[in-house]
Amino acid sequence: MNGWVLMVAFALIALAQSFLLKHFGLRGLKYTRSFNKRTAFEGEEAELVEVIRNDRLLFIPWLRAESRISPHLRFGRQENLSVAGERYHKSIFTLRPFQQIRRRHIVCLTHRGAYDAGNVALTVGDLFSMNAENLQLYTPAQILVYPKLLGDQDLPLPVSRLQGDLIVRRHVITDPFLINGIRPYQPGDQRRDIHWPATARMGALQVKTHDYTADTKLLVIINGQMSENQWGDLMDYEQNVIEHAISIAATVCLKVLEGGVAAGFACNMPLEGNEGTTILPPERNAGRDEELLSAFARLKVHRSRNFLTFLEDLSYLRNTDILLLSSYISPLLEEKMAMLRALGNTVTVHLLDRKGGAA
Repeated sequence: MNGWVLMVAFALIALAQSFLLKHFGLRGLKYTRSFNKRTAFEGEEAELVEVIRNDRLLFIPWLRAESRISPHLRFGRQENLSVAGERYHKSIFTLRPFQQIRRRHIVCLTHRGAYDAGNVALTVGDLFSMNAENLQLYTPAQILVYPKLLGDQDLPLPVSRLQGDLIVRRHVITDPFLINGIRPYQPGDQRRDIHWPATARMGALQVKTHDYTADTKLLVIINGQMSENQWGDLMDYEQNVIEHAISIAATVCLKVLEGGVAAGFACNMPLEGNEGTTILPPERNAGRDEELLSAFARLKVHRSRNFLTFLEDLSYLRNTDILLLSSYISPLLEEKMAMLRALGNTVTVHLLDRKGGAA
């Protein structure tokens, strides 16, 4: 008899728990997830932090948080974590009343891009899975992965020489606003350069010396085509060639910015969420490196405009150093480069290896 009483009592408790979880299981639950950094470079690691809190006097036997995540975000093995097919991320929780759980997942960022892991499906169930309640929610979990930067030894020779030439050509004219020191007056010095306070201290004429400057600009152009007549998306092995070009472009832009040269890039491919082509004219200002890296991260490998037509769109360029990264060269392409040179620009061409390495 006692056994029947226990079974009935247990069944009633199970039914009551199932009823409560069905109607109140998702109320009072707070779930967030976020990355511990906003940006990172390809190949680095980041943490995906999950926080869930149960703000009620209700025991949650199990709660599952599921989301679809890019295969380029690689999770390591971890208890209570499952990643199916490297695409579906699933965490399992058990929550006591008024308990908060924080989990940190190490994620390897294997490819540049803009990633959002904020769409989550929460499922709450009882011990016997008699009922399960679902909730779709969005919590900001975004990270921008910059392209991999190359070392000097990995840059193709024409590109590494270009960087040095640009910096050397900076020393063209003196800039009256860039003062780097004081020296004694010499015949031929400008009267406006006399430093009167220093002259008073030294008892002899002293003049200001200036740094050199020039209006040197570099524009890196990426050809998103593998051939002159190519259209649409590329095969995976072809995309690797363009990915390598993006790494070259990002590395060169950052290096010339460090040397005080204005940098920009252009390509016949769109940014994520946009259509058309991408053009960031050469500039040199605070935050320019981050602006360029962000654009490189969001670049979509998809030809959106014929490259020859795209070069015609750049006919407004003047007195600009142009680095062209292309998988091929052709008579028509050479004509367009001659057009750009005739407008007062210099054009350096680097042919990309079809295997994605330096040619």
